[in-house]
Formats: sequence, structure tokens, C-alpha cells
Amino acid sequence: MNALIIFVLLLALMLTGMPISISLGLTVLTFLFTMTQVPIESVALKLFTGIEKFEIMAIPFFILAGNFLTHGGVARRMINFASDMVGHWHGGLALAGVLACALFAAVSGSSPATVVAIGSIILPAMVRQGYPKSFGAGVITTSGALGILIPPSIVMVMYSVTTNTSVGKLFMAGVVPGVMLAFFLGLTTWWLARKHGYPRMAKASWGQRWASFRKSAWGLLLIVIVMGGIYTGSFTPTEAAAMAAVYAFVIAVFVYKDLKLKQVGKVLLDSASMSAMLLYIITNAVLFSFLMTSENIPQAMAEWLTGQGLGVVAFLLVVNVLLLLAGNVMEPSSIVLIMAPILFPVAMKLGVDPVHFGILIVVNMEVGMCHPPVGLNLYVASGITKMGITELTVAVWPWLLTMLAFLVLVTYVPQISLWLPNLIYS
Repeated sequence: MNALIIFVLLLALMLTGMPISISLGLTVLTFLFTMTQVPIESVALKLFTGIEKFEIMAIPFFILAGNFLTHGGVARRMINFASDMVGHWHGGLALAGVLACALFAAVSGSSPATVVAIGSIILPAMVRQGYPKSFGAGVITTSGALGILIPPSIVMVMYSVTTNTSVGKLFMAGVVPGVMLAFFLGLTTWWLARKHGYPRMAKASWGQRWASFRKSAWGLLLIVIVMGGIYTGSFTPTEAAAMAAVYAFVIAVFVYKDLKLKQVGKVLLDSASMSAMLLYIITNAVLFSFLMTSENIPQAMAEWLTGQGLGVVAFLLVVNVLLLLAGNVMEPSSIVLIMAPILFPVAMKLGVDPVHFGILIVVNMEVGMCHPPVGLNLYVASGITKMGITELTVAVWPWLLTMLAFLVLVTYVPQISLWLPNLIYS
């Protein structure tokens, strides 16, 4: 009964148009004040201890690194390199967009940042080359979602904080699925481009490819620093995030010189603003999680689901449906912070690997970012392309179906996620 009251209250507050973070906090406070004897001091204590975790520091650093890279000319050089490598195939510039999104995802950790950085450069170029605007928008909106699957990923850090799963293992687990999804999105792009006869670019010589690689190497080196540092144990994911932020600042300001020193203040302010927003959501989600635990809701839900005789296959199907539905009304950070504490205990009881479960959630979040009504990538792409959300929704369908097929694959073939972390951490 208490669970029903909590969720109805949360839903009612969200339907008023109130931000999710405030809805979460108000739900907790209303319930604690009116229906429990929990001392209010424990709420203040939980607020403080909830975000007193070393891993959470990675979030502002990755946001800062992503912002430096977005403004620092790294994206343009990655697009040039990607165009030289795959531009001569069917739909060359669109394929270059997919590859550039995958590369930028590996240095930024954020989907919206990937869509903005790559989309704002490559979409006008695609329209000039004769591609329909809707085709370009579909490619970039969905490929930009790779930002939260290919490590480093801010959403993975949030899952780690919520469930106490190793961030390093999650990052390693995201590599193979990330590369596979990039390949499938590229394959869909190539097939559609070939079918409709979209333009190809002239084949670049190996000399040109080497030159564009050298120009983009400073940005690509960040992938080696972050993943190599974590893999070799040289630093933790949080320290890797700090290294990434410093490195991104140096290459944007002093190496590429596309970001002027006077612009650094604005980048810092934007990053602080986004970090504060995410940390506020995390704080309220921690409170919500505390309320759920004190009311024994996850445990009761776990017992009920296992009592229904749900096996692993049926449970994972239920999880996918729940998360895809949640993706209709919430953005990824909120979904992970609300749903993970509820679903995680059930998954553990059924013997699902915590790292595999994390990747499954992240892939669901990717799909959620690309469909209405609150698909974040749709809104970002809409701002770049000046297309309506309805028009964009139709444009992304072929790639969205590819992502849904990939979600089924990741859900029921755990080795896709677990092979690399098991190899490294065994």
C-alpha cells in the first residue's frame, strides 16, 4: 500500500510539470512527514552521506572535459579523419558521422554533447552534398546516443553509485557493445544510402588519411589516457575523469587553439551549471532510494516477482519494457537513479550479473534518448536541424529499430558485455 502511495504521489507531482528532481524530494518529504516516524535529522544525514562518494566526483570532471572538447575543435578534426576513412562508401558522409560520433563518445561521456559537437558540423555538410535533411538527422540523433554506452559514460557512473558496482568493470563492459552498436548503425546507414543512391565522396589517399589522423591524434589520445589508465590500474575512473578534464583544456586552448582563454570562463560556468543540475537530481534520488529501502519496497518487490515464478528470461523482458516505458517520460539520469535501486535486488536474487545488468540499463537509456516525448537527443537534434519533433521521430525509425534489435541481443547474450571485463579482471 505504501509503495502505491509513494508512486502515485511521485507521478502526480511529475504530471504538474515539476522537475523530476524536485518531484522526488517533495515525494520523500511529504511521505516521511505524514506517514512515518522517521526523524527528520536522518533525512539531512542521508542528503549529506548520499553524495559523499568518490565516484560522484567523476561526473563534473567528465562534463567539463566534454565541454572543452565540444568547443575546442576536436569534433571537426575527428569528422575529417572519419570522412577520409569511410567517405568513399555508399552514404560516405553519413557513415563518417556514425564513426565520428563513436570516436567523440569515447572522449566525452555524454550523448547530447556528441549530438551537438558532431551534428552541428556534419549535418549542414550533408545537406550541401545532397542528402535529405531527415536522413542526416536520423543518423546523428541515434549515433549520438553512443555517448552513454562507449566509455567513459556519465550514466554508468550513476549506475555504479546507485548499486555499488565497479565503474572500471562497467567502462570495460561498454567497449564491445559500443563498437557493435556503432557497426550496426553504420550498416543501417550504408544500406539505406545504397538503396536510395545517396552521394559518395572521392576516395582519400593513405597520405590524406595519415594527415587527418595526425591532426585528430591529440583528441584520440584522450581515449588511450582514460581507458589505458583505468585498465593498467594507473588511476581510478574518478582520477581518469580529472586527467581528462585537464588534458581536454590543454589541447583545446594550447594545442588546437580553437578555444580562447577568455572563453574558458563560460565553459567552466556551463559545466558547473550542468553538474549542479545532475548532482541535485542524484541527491534527491538518494533520498528516494532511502525511503524505498526504509519501507522495504525493493525487497517486497523482489519477493513478489520471484513468487510469480519469473525466470531470468521473463524478468529481463519485464525490465526492458519498464525501462522503455520510463524512457517515454524521464531522462536517463532520473531513470537510473529511481529504477536501479528497485530492480537491482531482484536481478541479484535471480543471479543476473551486476555488470551485464548495468549495460542492459544503459542500452535501454540510449533507446529512450531517441524517441518522444522526452528523448533528449531528439530535442538537441531539433535545435540543430530546425526540424519538428514529429518529423524527427519519423526520421529516426530505421535506426531506432536497429537499436531495439541490438537491445534484445545484449539482453540475452550476456557475454557481449562480460567478455572484456572478465578477460581483464580475471
